[in-house]
Amino acid sequence: MKYFLSTDSVLKWIEMPSVYKISKDELYELDDNSFKFLKSCISKDGCDTRDKKFIEYCLTEGILTDERRLRRHPPLIKSADPSLRYLELRITDRCNLRCRHCYIGDTLPSIPSRSRPRHAKRGGQWMDNAPQPPLNLRGGEGGVNSPLPLGPWLAEERVGVRGKLLEENSNELSLKQIQKVLQEFEEMQGLRVMITGGEPLLHPEFSEINEMLPGFFIRKILFTNGLLLNKNNLKELNVDEIQISIDGLEKAHDSLRGKGAFKPAMEAVKLSMDCGFDVSISTMLHSKNLYDLDEMEKLFKSMGVKDWTVDIPCIAGRLERNVEFQLSPEQGGRYLRYGFGDGLHGGESGFGCGLHLMAVMADGRVSKCSFYFDNPVGRIEDGLGECWRRIKPIRLEELKCDCKYIESCRGGCRYRAGLLGDPLGKDLYRCSLYGIISKS
Repeated sequence: MKYFLSTDSVLKWIEMPSVYKISKDELYELDDNSFKFLKSCISKDGCDTRDKKFIEYCLTEGILTDERRLRRHPPLIKSADPSLRYLELRITDRCNLRCRHCYIGDTLPSIPSRSRPRHAKRGGQWMDNAPQPPLNLRGGEGGVNSPLPLGPWLAEERVGVRGKLLEENSNELSLKQIQKVLQEFEEMQGLRVMITGGEPLLHPEFSEINEMLPGFFIRKILFTNGLLLNKNNLKELNVDEIQISIDGLEKAHDSLRGKGAFKPAMEAVKLSMDCGFDVSISTMLHSKNLYDLDEMEKLFKSMGVKDWTVDIPCIAGRLERNVEFQLSPEQGGRYLRYGFGDGLHGGESGFGCGLHLMAVMADGRVSKCSFYFDNPVGRIEDGLGECWRRIKPIRLEELKCDCKYIESCRGGCRYRAGLLGDPLGKDLYRCSLYGIISKS
């Protein structure tokens, strides 16, 4: 009998030859003989071997199938070392919320005066601490009809906003740029692309972006606030996973993101699961959600959430002004023990955070991660490969960390350490997690 590589399995030539099961998000390392054999399984004639135990394992894991299917196979090109495995792809800065912790901040154009809520303006300035109008996804009182060319993807949806709606000259990548980035990432043997914003569903060409996604053999993860997801567009969505931001139970979430944001976001979690998507949740710790975490953990586990990522936002962007949401290392660090799952970008022993990660901004800049958008290593016109070569891995031995938890902590967030005074210094929030804040 002849066997073939399954349609959602792809060979990746990273540090170790591997096969990646996209739907299960599983990476299997291979020895040279197994890699050579599986390469023969992508031919039109298929493959066979006397090693029935190996065949049985591959069939059980869904790596091989006995069904012949014609498909494109991405190029097998030996990756750089370390390999670029995870890419943050910020396709637009447009957003239908104005969250008080957003690190992107207010560098983007304000909405037309006809749409400004009167109570949010004082002396010509937007006031983050002003009362926030309720969200209204279909316009009318408390919201505005969107002037954006949303196209068929959002159909008749209208976008409610809290304080700001981005105009046509906001930063966003073109369809051609997105296609080029995904092609280069696939050639570099990438594993996961995280499609972010802003709110990525607000990209005016999202329909076309969505149509091209199945052509790339990488895991596609959509980062969204969930407010624009519904049964109709979920049926058309060509991603493998959806990550939705839930920043507390209703009162805490709405205090950060706007009144009325929590219920549709939680409904989006349920709808996404009902439509068969893996769903992960991202939570940013702030002063108003610390006592929600136990209940949130029980809720997310009972719902079958794949991953729950809990982190503390860096004091940048709007959070700099919204002091009442900030947490000190002593206040917030110990709550980083919450969360479950494997996360979206792993590392390796001996290296700091983000060993296999890079980010593309909506204006074409490329940086180590999205927090470093103001310190880019290049632009997409330089090529992802060239930008990746300019990023130097951080070894743990370079850091000014001297505790016994260094391998599990991996030095924490380097950007946050920089904000605290030294890019090679201690991330005091992680020090607080491990109970050594007093020694810092």
